[in-house]
Amino acid sequence: MQFKIAKRLQRVEPSPSIVAAQRARELRAQGRDIIALSTGEPDFPTPAHIIDAAAAAAKRGETKYTAIPGTLELRTALAAKLKRENGVDYTTDEVMVSTGGKQAIFNAIVATMEAGDEAVIPAPFWIAYSDCVLYAGAKPVVVPCPAETKFKITPEMLERAITPATRWLVLNSPSNPSGAVYTREDYLGLAEVLRRHPNVAVMVDEMYEHIVFDGHTCESFVAVCPDMKDRSVIINGVSKTYSMTGWRIGFAAGPAEVIKQMSKLQAQVTSGPSSVGQAAALAALTGPQDSVETYRAAFEERRDLIVAMLNQAKGISCVKPAGAFYAFPSCAGLIGKRTPDGKVIESDRDFVMYLMNGEGVAAVHGAAYGVSPHFRLSFAASTEDITRACERIQRACAALR
Repeated sequence: MQFKIAKRLQRVEPSPSIVAAQRARELRAQGRDIIALSTGEPDFPTPAHIIDAAAAAAKRGETKYTAIPGTLELRTALAAKLKRENGVDYTTDEVMVSTGGKQAIFNAIVATMEAGDEAVIPAPFWIAYSDCVLYAGAKPVVVPCPAETKFKITPEMLERAITPATRWLVLNSPSNPSGAVYTREDYLGLAEVLRRHPNVAVMVDEMYEHIVFDGHTCESFVAVCPDMKDRSVIINGVSKTYSMTGWRIGFAAGPAEVIKQMSKLQAQVTSGPSSVGQAAALAALTGPQDSVETYRAAFEERRDLIVAMLNQAKGISCVKPAGAFYAFPSCAGLIGKRTPDGKVIESDRDFVMYLMNGEGVAAVHGAAYGVSPHFRLSFAASTEDITRACERIQRACAALR
């Protein structure tokens, strides 16, 4: 039998970082020495007290279905976290738990967008934003934001991008892949534009909120612009802050009616999130927080190392990211050059393939995130691996003619 594949799936693409990681695994299986800096996953262990809490919950029998929007205990803890750390007030009816942050994004977009609707997405952007919009039958309006604007959308760019069909502005701070962090002044400027367009909602992905450098803090859009609360949805989770990617717990906070509809959708897609994962998240939010600063400080040291070494590579220029754990260097100086085997580097995709096949370094091309010619490297890896990878990149660049 020949199955018919739904057209809606033709609108979306496989995750570029997952594709790169899979290619790295295949080459390793062939015996190649591959350094994978393609995956956005902390290399630190989940703190022991979180694992202990999850095990204890399982032993108590907390292994059954949970409420669709998450346990009341965890939603209460999340509301308290939002008040304590972000300065925003939400009730438990305005918070829901999902199977990772990506599901929260999917829920919000699919529950609110239809064919003909538009979402303004500043680039570089995490690919899931545009693919969720496309899956919903709507249109992503990608706004390229170059290094000259610190990879951030300006009020003028936003004003030009908004049309009568615009339903969402998607913001990510700190950003994957650029590491850009929106300041209070940035948010105030964007809010001035949004007040002239009352039908545009704001999705703010704050997943990397605690991974910021150089003494910066991550401002919450809703705290800076409280009059925007009734048209904003916050996306977050425990994956990056507590090194809990595999526990698959994310959350959203927003107007109660929107959260209700997002929960309605979730009920038919996955039902409630993992009971044991939620117990772990509860322990993460309410337990010791020492690991948060330990991990952040380590990422800052790695950030300094990778940026310095990339800027020593011929033809590469790397802006120092203010947050998250990604470098997003430009490879514009390498476009048009020829590899030792005679192949011309015509795009950032060509360059990352050259790194993978020639030097065994897995990265993701910038076009996947909406801005070329760049490439993304994760520095959520050991200092040794970062150093070895950058040495290989330097060697690869020096070999181009």
